[in-house]
Amino acid sequence: MPELVFFSGTMDCGKSTLALQIEHNRSARGLQGMIFTRNDRAGEGRLSSRLGLVTEAIEAGEGFDFHSHLVRHLTAGGRTDYVIADEAQFLSPEQVDQLARIVDDLGIDVFAFGITTDFRTKLFPGSQRLMEQADRIEALQVEALCWCGARATHNARTVSGRMVVEGAQVVVGDMTGPASSGDVPGDVGYEVLCRRHHRRRLTAAAAGAATLSPDVLPVDAAPVPPPAGNGGRAANGGASGGATNGGAAPARTPGTAPLGRPSS
Repeated sequence: MPELVFFSGTMDCGKSTLALQIEHNRSARGLQGMIFTRNDRAGEGRLSSRLGLVTEAIEAGEGFDFHSHLVRHLTAGGRTDYVIADEAQFLSPEQVDQLARIVDDLGIDVFAFGITTDFRTKLFPGSQRLMEQADRIEALQVEALCWCGARATHNARTVSGRMVVEGAQVVVGDMTGPASSGDVPGDVGYEVLCRRHHRRRLTAAAAGAATLSPDVLPVDAAPVPPPAGNGGRAANGGASGGATNGGAAPARTPGTAPLGRPSS
């Protein structure tokens, strides 16, 4: 049975790489696919991965109708055995419904790839609709890592090196270089973090700065005085006016008998 499958994960977990791998495997078996993308880092009409792999794709901008496009293609005698939709988080809910219709009405498998939440930890509308409509949701097995080594679960946006949690939801960029948008200043970057460090807004750069910062705890530079003396008192095992642990019994006055014995 044909399926609508949503492959999800954070940035830098290999979504586009997997999309290209699926395309390679199926085309190698003689199947013909149709690839769509939107706002790819490599430019319009291209599907690219951070490993350097790139292929041509159809740019699915606002108002693009996936179902109508496939119907026209098939009516004209074309062939399509599967559909790949990368950067699916940028799609509208209506466009996701069109992908579902391709599966149900045309009997074609659809593989969608995208991140689930934005830099504010809010669901993208396209990802939310895919989670509602997909026959199957697959979490990418290649885990992205936070700078602390924990599993990265959140996407962070930085502006001029500082993490921000406000601004336009969509600003096209990459994790290794600046990006810009009409209402966002330049020098915009992205980073994946664990939930704890996303909540604390602690990026790798901020963590490095904190490591090099001077100690903020007060330090008493005055020498610590040695412990007070025992004042001539004997320690355990010594005698000081009476018996102590392991010490001798008090001396007996001459002419007196030990306790419990009569004197002679």
